Amino acid sequence: MRRALAIAAMVLPLLGQLYAVEKTYQQATITDIQQKVNTRVVYWVVNTPITKDEPYFEVSVQLKDTLYVGRYIPRHADDTLPEEWKSGFAVAARIEGRHLFLKRPSGTEIQFAIIKQTVVKPGQTSSEPASARK
Repeated sequence: MRRALAIAAMVLPLLGQLYAVEKTYQQATITDIQQKVNTRVVYWVVNTPITKDEPYFEVSVQLKDTLYVGRYIPRHADDTLPEEWKSGFAVAARIEGRHLFLKRPSGTEIQFAIIKQTVVKPGQTSSEPASARK
């Protein structure tokens, strides 16, 4: 009996740690998606810069009462976000440190670097900043 209690005392805390590692997703709503381009100078030829365009995506997601803006830089220039993702689309999301993870319809996830975080007041539309309301 004592052996069973000792084993249970050691196993129960470990089960709590395993549960904490589990990824927990919450329901969020995409409010805006923008494809943008960074132009960087690759090298100079005499006085002429040779540039390269690097596309990236900025996605605004409202999770409860917070609006997150995340940046995703695709590995290849022709990579895109899922076609289903449009303004108003519900998506599973999780926050981990400075990163926002959105689950694709296929079940995989995309990692976004959070570049902006804003609290949305009740009754305020998510695309309208608090300073614009009077």
